[in-house]
Amino acid sequence: MFRKILIANRGEIALRVIRACKEMGIISVSVFSEADRNSLHTHFADETYFIGPAIASESYLNKQKIIDLALKVGADAIHPGYGFLSENADFIEMVEKSGIKFIGPTSKSVRMMGSKTAARELMKKNNVPIVPGTVKPISNYDEGIEISRQIGFPVLLKASAGGGGKGMKIVRNEEEFIPAFESARRESQKSFASDEIYAEKLIENPKHIEVQIIADEYGNYRHLFERECSIQRRHQKIIEESPSFSITPELREKVAAIALNAAKSCNYTNAGTVELLKDEEDNFYFLEMNTRLQVEHPVTELVTGIDLVKEQINIASGNKISFEQSEIKQKGYAIECRIYAEDSNNGFLPSTGKIIFYREPGGYGVRIDSGVNENSEITINYDSMLSKLICWGSNRDEAIRRLQRALNEYLIAGVETNISFLKFILQSETFIKGKHNINTVESALLNQFFLEKEKQNNQEEIEVVSILASFLRKNSKTISKSPSKDLTNNWLRQNYE
Repeated sequence: MFRKILIANRGEIALRVIRACKEMGIISVSVFSEADRNSLHTHFADETYFIGPAIASESYLNKQKIIDLALKVGADAIHPGYGFLSENADFIEMVEKSGIKFIGPTSKSVRMMGSKTAARELMKKNNVPIVPGTVKPISNYDEGIEISRQIGFPVLLKASAGGGGKGMKIVRNEEEFIPAFESARRESQKSFASDEIYAEKLIENPKHIEVQIIADEYGNYRHLFERECSIQRRHQKIIEESPSFSITPELREKVAAIALNAAKSCNYTNAGTVELLKDEEDNFYFLEMNTRLQVEHPVTELVTGIDLVKEQINIASGNKISFEQSEIKQKGYAIECRIYAEDSNNGFLPSTGKIIFYREPGGYGVRIDSGVNENSEITINYDSMLSKLICWGSNRDEAIRRLQRALNEYLIAGVETNISFLKFILQSETFIKGKHNINTVESALLNQFFLEKEKQNNQEEIEVVSILASFLRKNSKTISKSPSKDLTNNWLRQNYE
């Protein structure tokens, strides 16, 4: 077993790994940038070291600096968390050559799955179903248009090196192809330093189903069932749950077999996730493989009882998987909400500032994975996710009600959050009945949310005006009708600012 692990990350995932290390008797080492001097993860680690300026490229993304520090402090292994360098094959190879153990897959496996086109080609060779389309990048307009004709419009253009919806464009006819292709290439080059684009058939209104897998260095593979992540905005997951509401026992066996086959095709080790699209006819198609721990791993932990981070560490230290497939059962339902510092009422723009009040929910079946507390500074330097709220229930209805209750208890002041939007989704009939797909948020729920907010704002304005009119009357002010919004605001500024 490792004696000391360096966590090459920040925020809630760094804290999550630190806690696992402490429970296993392993010395935890955290790193921090200038912006994170007082962050929570720096206080919980056994050792903590300054890694560089706030800009990620000079701190959390500085490969050599992180490896040099790990060697200097005598770390046996590096845990990358998710994001940053977690799926960077060059970094993983550097760690491997340094003699330090990387807690995750090999650099070879990550390279095989890192390119979307290469991964699609590999899956096709191993009989893993893929969405109809190309397995190599498109070289020019004419080739792309001809391929699109063969696939059949509409098609989806995607960045070969991409993720998170960047470099992704829908093309519904030939006239749209060239501008969409150019736009996708520019966005891909900017985000991933690669302008390689491929095309695949657009699956209309699919479900996003993913399977958690884990493998050791002795050729043992296990799955920990599926998660549904169809509630998305701009291709980013918002709410995740396990098990999937739309999966039957027969389909569950099918997707698990697909995922294990995909993992074996690249000789995968450690924890990973195989992501699939499910169409309206219950066909499944390989989307991509996330060669790391997922943000939403807690929902799997709550329904299986398996600590995935501890399992990662055990496997990386040379042990076999600690459980047999037959021993893993799904118990109840778990649903996760991602809490972001963003203004739901203003285009979901990131919100920055100091958290001046912070109260987490509690009670049976409630879990919080958080990287902040009162006085935490939220800056523009990193992802705006503050925490993850995960609730377990004996059935899906109970899990939803518990999550609704917990969100009502969750209070954060000083920055705007998306909590009100999460509450709205969880109360919507579409979500409760499981009728949503990956397009539902942007095609329906967002408009409903903004209409609801407008009604609330109008009602609040009416109430304020009514209260002010009553106040003025009681104070012998002569008014012929209720004051306008401008008059109200002017009066309040004059009298109370």
